[in-house]
Amino acid sequence: MTNYSKLPAILLLEDGTVYHGKAAGKIGTTTGEICFNTGTTGYQEIFTDPSYYGQIMVTTNAHIGNYGIAGAESESNQIQIAGLVCKNYSVNYSRKMADSSIQTYFEDGKLVGISDIDTRSLVRHIRDKGAMNAIISSEILDVDTLKEKLAEVPSMAGLELSSVVTTETPYYYGNEDAPLRVAVLDLGIKKNILRNFDVRKVYAKVFPAKTSFAEMDAWGADGYFVSNGPGDPAAMDYAIQTVSDILAADKPLFGICLGHQLLALANGIRTSKMFNGHRGINHPVKNIIADRCEITSQNHGFGVVAEDIEQSDKVEITHVNLNDQSIEGIRVKGKNAFSVQYHPESSPGPHDSRYLFDDFVQLMERGELEIGS
Repeated sequence: MTNYSKLPAILLLEDGTVYHGKAAGKIGTTTGEICFNTGTTGYQEIFTDPSYYGQIMVTTNAHIGNYGIAGAESESNQIQIAGLVCKNYSVNYSRKMADSSIQTYFEDGKLVGISDIDTRSLVRHIRDKGAMNAIISSEILDVDTLKEKLAEVPSMAGLELSSVVTTETPYYYGNEDAPLRVAVLDLGIKKNILRNFDVRKVYAKVFPAKTSFAEMDAWGADGYFVSNGPGDPAAMDYAIQTVSDILAADKPLFGICLGHQLLALANGIRTSKMFNGHRGINHPVKNIIADRCEITSQNHGFGVVAEDIEQSDKVEITHVNLNDQSIEGIRVKGKNAFSVQYHPESSPGPHDSRYLFDDFVQLMERGELEIGS
């Protein structure tokens, strides 16, 4: 294991801001769009969430690594973030169920990070200036050289990334004798979503991102799920077409996060890149159908354009964010389709929104959608 604590590292932002810290994880260089998550726990779930592919993560919680790494808590089969920025990086951990230290985990996963950064200052800077690209290096300490490398990194806007993180071949999840079947379009799905289907006696077949509706339909599913994932939804013509075909067939459909954005796009509603995005486990959302509030887990840098929805005769708003009034949920009028921008499967995190999986089961069973009312 690398004696990371004595090695210097640099974080350089696209606007020229420089932070000096210590190396964490693999010694090397990494680039990506920098963002921050305000959750106080669940760092391993963040690291392995495919929606974070291509992003450098700033953790606002002061201590990272203190409870180690446990294989069962991963949301995918590998680390997905492009890099880590944190304040206190703990190699020593104190949890019996942990399998390894965070340093061993990062070295095995070839993840480059930087610690001993004033993350409060950094997060305030990102909040004021917005999301931007960044570079971390523990092998190149010349700022001018890092600026040249950073200038070559493309913007997240316009990037199609789901085809990079999706499964290469279809696979099954759950009990094949379950009474219901769901066809899952994997755009970067989290494992806990599949677990939530399994505990509700729903058997899932997970398809690669670019699978057509016709191929999915041949399996004979009772409903269709469109997953979360990374990148710009507007750059995903193939997935927009698949969602449009599901709607045309009037099949039960549920979308989460990227799936929510694609459902909007399939109905002529634009998406846009957010100034900072929503990433954390304490975002208040109001279910305006049931007239109640819930605390939610969120992770998205793109959102649907509220003005388009308000003027649309195809969809209606079901959920709104109480911090900024952004659109958090929609359902399609006259169709068996709905979606939310946040993550009802969150773990760790609030379970307030898991009723949405029950709503989807009810929709598949009886063709009725009540959105938790």
